[in-house]
Amino acid sequence: MRDMIRIACAGILHESNTFSPLSTGIEVFRIQRGPEIIDEVMAEFEEVEWIPVLTADTTPSGPVDKETYLSLKSEIIDGIRRALPLDGVFMPLHGAMEVEEIGDGESDLAEAVRKVIGTDVPVAASLDLHGNITKELCEATDILHAYRTAPHRDQIGTKRRTIQLLLECIERGLKPAGVLVKVPLLLPGEKAITEIEPGRTLYRMLEDIDAAPGMMTSSLMCGFAWADVPSASMSVMVYAETDRVSAADHAIRLANAVWSKREEFGFDVETASIDESIDRALAAAESTVFLSDSGDNPTAGAAGDIPLFVERLLDRKVSDAVLGGMADPDAVQSCIEASTGNTLTLSLGGKLDTVNGRPLEVSGLVETISGDEKEAVFQTGGVRIILSADRRAYTTLAQFRRLGIDPLVHKIVVVKLGYLFPDLRDAAPKSIMALSPGFANEMIEELPFHRVMRPTYPLDKEFDWKAGDVCQAIG
Repeated sequence: MRDMIRIACAGILHESNTFSPLSTGIEVFRIQRGPEIIDEVMAEFEEVEWIPVLTADTTPSGPVDKETYLSLKSEIIDGIRRALPLDGVFMPLHGAMEVEEIGDGESDLAEAVRKVIGTDVPVAASLDLHGNITKELCEATDILHAYRTAPHRDQIGTKRRTIQLLLECIERGLKPAGVLVKVPLLLPGEKAITEIEPGRTLYRMLEDIDAAPGMMTSSLMCGFAWADVPSASMSVMVYAETDRVSAADHAIRLANAVWSKREEFGFDVETASIDESIDRALAAAESTVFLSDSGDNPTAGAAGDIPLFVERLLDRKVSDAVLGGMADPDAVQSCIEASTGNTLTLSLGGKLDTVNGRPLEVSGLVETISGDEKEAVFQTGGVRIILSADRRAYTTLAQFRRLGIDPLVHKIVVVKLGYLFPDLRDAAPKSIMALSPGFANEMIEELPFHRVMRPTYPLDKEFDWKAGDVCQAIG
């Protein structure tokens, strides 16, 4: 009976919006240590002796506080050092973590891991496709594998496949030959939906690349547009078993195809201003219309507390609307103190994003308080507002229903999202994206970029580019 394969698991996942002044501290991270890290996917690999060190993740927000990052990094490095010898390291990462005073967090963490384990131990990392990839991260790892769906539907499959690739490297003694192409194209995620063209066809090309002789895996990274960092762009990565020339041929072909379609990327739903989106929703034949408050989208790092949509719904005297949700711990506490069934006046929102929002005074009824006292439903006029004590996104019907709200019986449902996540996307009779203000402004040409590589489309329009000129060897 052969020995078990010893693999350490450690990673920090964060999507950092550099336009947000809100620092991300240790208190908001969900930190797992030891056996709690081992999930059903990892347990499938019976030949692996998992050494679970630490994983940490949280809602997208501003850059990670330096002290927070260094504390998490130190614990990871100490844990991996104690776990030696290892056959491999699996790192669940995001790909767009920015750390105050340090910069790219994934590269820094992967390089630190590599220094401890040496050059012979394979490292594989799973990524969100909204990552801004650096050559340094590629050089510190042996293989990277990213989601292929936006909205995301393949998180579990991506984790499984990354582990499989790592095991292939370990068992066959492979040192993958990879290439990286940085495409000078910056897109908000809502313009890079993989279920519509041109994303659908471009992402299908990955399947063909993977099936080619000698290829291991390929990834097309949309990038994260709300990060003013040098690595912000789309990226193509292709890994071969040994044949780097063939990997480069595939990567160049895909990258040039992406570039040729740069003007075709667009929103997959109709867009409008806040007031226009309300008008269209009220006039729609559909029984329920979901409106995305896209600029204040916490899943893209925005604050999630701008009350402008509430203000406009109330001013328009809309009689049947739900908003999920509004980050305001003070308002939640006020509701708890008043208790359900009572009325009170709140100073709502505008406390986190003071650049794009201001508090709104509203009076109404405390309808519901969640069992953990982290959420409350507050009704004012014809609008039911879900308040949360933390920044959270409402991405599923279940999140509404556990608070006694069935969103599909209301005419208007406002969510602080960009694109609708799969559960809402599949359920929504109709959806409209409001191009609203916030740290996740979809009109990225209006954002004050200073550090992204230039020229970059669409910040710059008239320039020539060919993938073959910038294809880089990695690994």
